[in-house]
Amino acid sequence: MPQTPGDPWWKSSVVYQIYPSSFQDGDGDGVGDLPGVIDRLDHLHTLGVDVVWLSPVYPSPWDDNGYDISDYLGIHPRFGTLADWDRLRDGLHERGMRLIMDLVVNHTSDEHPWFADSRASRDSAHRDFYFWRPDREGGPPNNWGSVFSGPAWTRDDATGEYYLHLFTRRQPDLNWENPRVRARVHDIARWWLDRGADGFRMDVINFVSKVPELPDGPVLSEGGYGLFAEYSINGPRLHEFLGELRDAAFAGRDVLTVGEMPGVNVEQAAAHTDPVNGEVSMVFQFEHVDLDHGPGGKFDQVPLDLRRLKESLGRWQLGLADRGWNSLYWNNHDQPRAVSRFGDDGKYRVASAKTLATTLHMMKGTPYVYQGEELGMTNAGFSDIAEYRDVETLNHHRHALAAGADEESVMAGIARMSRDNARTPMQWDASPNAGFTTGTPWLAVNPNHTEINAEAALADPDSVFHHYRRLIALRKELPVVVHGVYAPLLPDHPALFAYTRTLDGAVLTVLANWSADTVAVDADPAVAGPGPELLLGTHTVPEGAPEGVFAPLRPWESRVLLSR
Repeated sequence: MPQTPGDPWWKSSVVYQIYPSSFQDGDGDGVGDLPGVIDRLDHLHTLGVDVVWLSPVYPSPWDDNGYDISDYLGIHPRFGTLADWDRLRDGLHERGMRLIMDLVVNHTSDEHPWFADSRASRDSAHRDFYFWRPDREGGPPNNWGSVFSGPAWTRDDATGEYYLHLFTRRQPDLNWENPRVRARVHDIARWWLDRGADGFRMDVINFVSKVPELPDGPVLSEGGYGLFAEYSINGPRLHEFLGELRDAAFAGRDVLTVGEMPGVNVEQAAAHTDPVNGEVSMVFQFEHVDLDHGPGGKFDQVPLDLRRLKESLGRWQLGLADRGWNSLYWNNHDQPRAVSRFGDDGKYRVASAKTLATTLHMMKGTPYVYQGEELGMTNAGFSDIAEYRDVETLNHHRHALAAGADEESVMAGIARMSRDNARTPMQWDASPNAGFTTGTPWLAVNPNHTEINAEAALADPDSVFHHYRRLIALRKELPVVVHGVYAPLLPDHPALFAYTRTLDGAVLTVLANWSADTVAVDADPAVAGPGPELLLGTHTVPEGAPEGVFAPLRPWESRVLLSR
């Protein structure tokens, strides 16, 4: 597609996220790798995606599944070599696809040479690459908590001081107040772009600016440690830091940059993605995937109220309509499987997986498909904590039981919401290890791979895979899908997710039944203009129905209509 300053290529693109450990094992050691990814590129080409986002493949001690990096300019031997990365880049480019890397620079591994030197002495040249503070009354310097439970500080015996880690103790936070740190990050980004990467997904990038004094958060009623976002994220120099990175690494390059920003609001996202600033192409926000979190956090899941979801997503659609750009996603490596979480992974698995996709992909923004989502893969729901590998899950289990929680309820929450639900191996076929490996998989394969797999999906013209393929094709064919104005319909309806997209006289109407009941379409058919055409649906419209394309929607049925 011709590129103009007002119409960057990534606006009409669909991104596919690969979690390399679980995508395809090329050497039989039970862990996915780059040669395995290369072997499966035709699957992505058939699906029609434009960009591959590769989760971290760098050298790492693997405390947080590769998000603890010990060398930013290499490839972990479990994944292959830089030559393999070059072959992957070339294989994607030859098929007309692009490759973006995961840039994880809020923190490093504690085995990174910078941290090894930093902890060696209070006078180390790299000491101020990290946040070191003396103790306070024999304990941590403040009451900040880690995202993964417990305090965000660990005392290091070598120098007798504490270092800050907003994630695991083996992920010390980089001190972006230090200009030398920022310069090294710029060097890393340029190195990968010079090698042929087409951009970055930037992990928790809004964590890099913190209130410099690192003050205590409000005293918690139950004591202990808290996640005090007002001090630890979206700090006072965030725009400055992102602007520097843009100017030093991205300026003059045709790249996609996605900033993962937990806790960001619409106005902040608009400022970051406004083309006038151009700090990032788009952000990953978390508001819509936090709506089913209960008082006890993510593992305390509560039923989703569709009206709240529509209000949230609609506010982001309208808030970034004329300034900035939205990312669109249900799934990623940090979220449980959407069809199990928001849909019905039993009787209506296929229909609800399609309807979730329809709802998302017809919105304004860049859609992201997480590996296996296009097959309607479900949560694994492991019942034994020994089956899990995720550090967040294991820490939650340990801390919850230590606090006196009932193990059965703890395990029920983990089965619904653990990140490992997204990390089970890709289901390629019905063979014993789902075609993922000839060895023993690092994480157990979901037993339902005998039914849910790529081989079966490609052979079935009515599969979830082919529905995704058709949705992606519509984005390439119809400018209204990319650029149309979003307008919500029926915001108070408890089961119907409906909206229009309008551009140059074309009106696209999306009608989606998010329930297991048949629901009447109580919208005026005029919303779609005269004589709407059914472009895509999860079901065949009943023949002879007097309402035509506005006939009642069957359980988890959705329709995409177009009037010109």
